[in-house]
Amino acid sequence: MTSISSILKDEQRAERKPFLLKPVGKDYLWGGNRLNDDFAKNIEMEPLAETWECSTHPDGTNIVASGEFAGMSLKKVLEENPEFTGTHPKMKNGLPILIKLIDAKRDLSVQVHPDDEYAKEHENGQLGKTEMWYVLDAEKDSRLVFGLHHDIDKQGIRQSIRKGNLESYLQKIPVKPDDVFYIKAGTIHAIGAGILVAEIQESSNLTYRLYDYDRLDRSGKKRKLHIEKALDVADLHGITEPVQPMRVLKYRPGCAAELLCRCQYFQVERMLINTERQREMAAYQTSSLSFRVLLCLGGCGTMFFRNEAIHFFKGDCIFIPASSVELRLHGRAQFLDVGC
Repeated sequence: MTSISSILKDEQRAERKPFLLKPVGKDYLWGGNRLNDDFAKNIEMEPLAETWECSTHPDGTNIVASGEFAGMSLKKVLEENPEFTGTHPKMKNGLPILIKLIDAKRDLSVQVHPDDEYAKEHENGQLGKTEMWYVLDAEKDSRLVFGLHHDIDKQGIRQSIRKGNLESYLQKIPVKPDDVFYIKAGTIHAIGAGILVAEIQESSNLTYRLYDYDRLDRSGKKRKLHIEKALDVADLHGITEPVQPMRVLKYRPGCAAELLCRCQYFQVERMLINTERQREMAAYQTSSLSFRVLLCLGGCGTMFFRNEAIHFFKGDCIFIPASSVELRLHGRAQFLDVGC
């Protein structure tokens, strides 16, 4: 039998309405200025290498920018309203993903991330890091590192780092806008200069650097490498060049969507809305299993719900709780639609 106190508690719970998030900036030395110039982030940081668009990680937690929770941290909102993340078992420890925009003006370090098992054992119970990149833009002849050309052992990697010829073993892939890359934990990788990406990943900030081109930081020192940890987790087998997945646009009134990636950690779709010349709007509602996050990659429009509205523009990030109120979208825009 349901108690009166539990009924009152349910009635006092916040309605499951969407809200905007304020980005967190990172000024890593390889970054550029496109996140301010192209996405109007208005973050006073030079360079602006990354913006964390949806995160509850201790190294960068977003602040809610609209609605009844405005000014609160996303972490606190979800702690006080755990039903917002959803009923799927992976939500038991809060928000399991992190969403970024990354502007690589220069090459990122050659690096690798641990899996969950290694991270929990060696990094105080943290999550590992499997990630996905969606390429937003790329300069002519831009390339990224995706694994190795052929098998090599740990000693061979150590020698190549000492000799400064590790790059000769790396598989470098040409990149163009709209490409998708799934980077499984353990894969040696690096985003190359001139590439702008949206990154969807586990909620982790663990990176083991193998090689950093002998660059100096602001203090004139070389950035720290993590060679032995990297070799503990790295896949040192040669892998084939990744093939772009088959993608099929599925249409419904005012909206089209295609699946970009589905794995045990997250699901990502590209969603297009175009209702400018129609009276109808694109309907949207989340399931009970998972929240959704809409990251606007282009265009603008309005999200209507109850007697309220959110106006969104290129670069905006909207968090939508699980089992949300019914939403209607109007405008012309492109999103990444992310959930678990």
